Amino acid sequence: MEPAVRLPVGPETGHSPVWARRLGYALLYVLLSLVALLQILPLVWLLLFSLKNNQEVFDMAPFALPATPRWENYVKVWTEGNISLYFFNSVWITVVSVVFTVLFASLVTFAITRMRWKGRSLVLGLFMVGLMIPVHSTLIPLFSLFLKLNLTDHPLSVILSYIAFNMPITIMILLGFYYALPREVEEAAVMDGCSVNRIFFRIVLPMTASVIATTAIINMIYDWNEFIFVNTFISSDAYKTLTVGVQNFIGQYTTDWGAIGATLMISILPILIAFLVLSERIVEGIAAGSVKG
Repeated sequence: MEPAVRLPVGPETGHSPVWARRLGYALLYVLLSLVALLQILPLVWLLLFSLKNNQEVFDMAPFALPATPRWENYVKVWTEGNISLYFFNSVWITVVSVVFTVLFASLVTFAITRMRWKGRSLVLGLFMVGLMIPVHSTLIPLFSLFLKLNLTDHPLSVILSYIAFNMPITIMILLGFYYALPREVEEAAVMDGCSVNRIFFRIVLPMTASVIATTAIINMIYDWNEFIFVNTFISSDAYKTLTVGVQNFIGQYTTDWGAIGATLMISILPILIAFLVLSERIVEGIAAGSVKG
């Protein structure tokens, strides 16, 4: 009987060698670092852009440091450019729109996934159809509707538009998470005499906090950066937001590019802060939705 051929046995038998795995991780970290750098470069460019005057913007390289950083551009846009009012309008309109969008979408998703009633599939289909409607095709009908309701040049027209257009995507994100929620907790609450309203607000809503944070940041980014609805429905300065207020520094003959850069930098800060604060919740919500959905 021939002796069996013995293969070399080591701590990594059946796996990649240690040096190969370390090399793979090193290449991955390098690649991710390059991607992160590419994502940060536009912010660095915008910061340098906002600290220059018109001559420096056109004469200097994009990432060149100005000889004297012009921090007065920020003071100018905040005091003289009415940006403080536009910033406040952007904040409260975005907050109100996000709160009602997430609340209404959660109620609709709860009714579709946790309750039995005729027509729920039809209602879900109607909301999903909303994903296919282009924003631009609704401007004239919406303007005509708001004109009849005396809501033109009123923030409510913008808020209602944001809620209507963000509901479908918010419901779609919530659906997978709601379908995976265990029903035993709700059944126990029903046995204890809980009403439907208490089950939703006391049990289901806290259980979906992570995915709610994800939908909230997505809605906030859209509402904060939105331009078309505000520019179409709002005409007075009292209700304009930051995205429209940038036009104040664009004249017929001259344009203050440094002031525009400062305004854009101010508009970016709230989104960055919100993302940093909610980043863990966002990742948790995305991961939970991908596993449970």
